[in-house]
Amino acid sequence: MAGNGLPSLGRVKLTDLVPSEGIPSDSYKLSVSTLSQSFAQYSAAIIQFPASDGALLRSGLDSARLYFQQKAAYPPEDLIHTNDSREWCKTSGYYADPQLWQEMYDYRPGLTPTDPINGMEFPPGGLPDIFGLLGKAARDVLDAISYYLNLRSSPFTEILDNVPLRSREISSSVLSVCCHARPSFPGAQHNNLTTQDDGQLIMVPDHEHQVDKSLISVVKSDKAGFHVRDFQGRWILLDGDLGPQEAVVYPGLSLYQATAGYVNPALHRTEINNMSGNMYGKCSLVFKLMPKSMTSLSCSEMRAAGHGVEAQFQLPIPVDDFMQRCHPTDQLFNRNTFPSFSYPPAHEDQLNAGTGSMKPLMKRRKNNTRCKPLPPSKRLRLEAQRVLKERVQEIADKKGIKLRFCNLKECENHIHALDSPCANIRMEIGWPHGVPFVHPHDLPNKAKIGFLEAYEPGWTATHDMDLSLTEPAQTSQQYCN
Repeated sequence: MAGNGLPSLGRVKLTDLVPSEGIPSDSYKLSVSTLSQSFAQYSAAIIQFPASDGALLRSGLDSARLYFQQKAAYPPEDLIHTNDSREWCKTSGYYADPQLWQEMYDYRPGLTPTDPINGMEFPPGGLPDIFGLLGKAARDVLDAISYYLNLRSSPFTEILDNVPLRSREISSSVLSVCCHARPSFPGAQHNNLTTQDDGQLIMVPDHEHQVDKSLISVVKSDKAGFHVRDFQGRWILLDGDLGPQEAVVYPGLSLYQATAGYVNPALHRTEINNMSGNMYGKCSLVFKLMPKSMTSLSCSEMRAAGHGVEAQFQLPIPVDDFMQRCHPTDQLFNRNTFPSFSYPPAHEDQLNAGTGSMKPLMKRRKNNTRCKPLPPSKRLRLEAQRVLKERVQEIADKKGIKLRFCNLKECENHIHALDSPCANIRMEIGWPHGVPFVHPHDLPNKAKIGFLEAYEPGWTATHDMDLSLTEPAQTSQQYCN
């Protein structure tokens, strides 16, 4: 994936992601491919709004700076944010988190009044318009990812808010106007700041990273400092060179659950540099597209599209329970994102008339018109492949080694090579002597089952799937098909 990946964070025009009736255009297929590949490599992408929308975002940031500038240095105790997961769909108005030196104003349609409660304090301006703009963008991104995963059109409609909201409905999605490190808001800065050798002050949050529980998040900041961890474990600065009409978009935990782990959520953190010259702090507009609280996250659409669904995603989870659970992030990133796809290089010169840049995807879709489930042999191979990667990753993590796994097509070419990534990984991590290190797709089905029973405690041949034992020759033929 790394060899054929994007050289930098993917940038797509929002107008190119808007679906239309009939055959998809080349620009749509290219934008979907770039967006999906950027999510796979960097867990984020950059979307470009039209000029008129960019002006609305900039005015929203200007209004945010003015709003937080007039706030008191120390907020009342009842406005201190406690991060109570039970209140995930009920936040509204002003909150403060002194430990992270952060303030926010949550706008939630149906709950947040648009008019000031008293005549002395006005909320940030333009919130309804900005909410609608970023909400539409998040839904377009979600539909683009669904297209790439070969799901039906708008597969997540049932778990999203109505557009527009019905009478007495409260929005699950939220627009947060945030401010980090406002100079007049001391908070707990003595616990959260450190000085570099060059004299710069950097914010060090109590938690090294955060992960959103949203489906899709969109962030527009007025200053650089937003980082996301890529699939190689590096922290990438996303908003260092954002244009006035650009914003960062990234997936969250709900999308990870709804796609059976095929789309990894973004680990992110915020750093503040050059604090001495900062008059207003770092202001951001953060929109989170959330599922409705009274629905459930299931992977039925993934099964219908023929994707393998692992045991941990088999049972539907009520959204309200999912939002209140603790999700350890160290278990989310031991697998490559979008594992069932090989990515075509996203370059305009590779667009062909009538085919577009997603030819491999179109070929797979043509062969899967009836949305048949994966054959047992292929599901078995994918399960064994996942277990092997997890075991190798555990050893590599203990030794501090960065790994690159080859995909199925690459590995088939490496079988007859003396120097291959598989052989190099085995030598580098010190794979135990006498334990065969081969990719499970090279093994017959009986050997795959033995591999899983040995390395996946509690796994049986009937676990999560009904597997028939076929002959190796038949298995090889199914892989080729």
